[in-house]
Amino acid sequence: MGKSTVAAMFADAGVPVFDADAEVHRLQGPGGALVAHIEAAFPDTTTELGVDRTLLGEAVFGNPDAFKRLEAIVHPAVAHARNQFLAANADKPLVLLDIPLLFEAGGWRQVDKIVVVSAPAEVQRARVLARPGMTAERFEAIRARQMPDAEKRARADFVISTAGSKEETRAEVAAVIACLTPETGG
Repeated sequence: MGKSTVAAMFADAGVPVFDADAEVHRLQGPGGALVAHIEAAFPDTTTELGVDRTLLGEAVFGNPDAFKRLEAIVHPAVAHARNQFLAANADKPLVLLDIPLLFEAGGWRQVDKIVVVSAPAEVQRARVLARPGMTAERFEAIRARQMPDAEKRARADFVISTAGSKEETRAEVAAVIACLTPETGG
């Protein structure tokens, strides 16, 4: 959808951003706090470089029980990091939590406002399939776990389209920030 691009635009505008995906990569990378836990639960899925995401994906792909075991390892650690981020930025007028599966995992209950990033289905598909190691089968499995885009948009406080130019998207980001940031001075 362009979620990471939009999050970077918020960051460029001075809004502190917590990137849940980046946190997962950190926790699963070399020396990451979750590497040993994941190796214990899913043997032979790690190397000296941390979790091998391809091997881990093969271990959980198509196995709902394995996927739930992985989530039980990863989600609490990410939640802890998110809480530390929120505490460190408690004095900021606005923060952004870049969280995949916000609705699906119930995270929407813990935020004040929801911004959904949206793109037409064919644009989303092309972007995802361009990622290294992505297949049509994996893409469809990912989509099966997600709430339909139309439902997300209906539940959002703000929708930012990434169908147009980056300048158009940046203008939408600026408008959201203006709506959410209390006026200063005066």
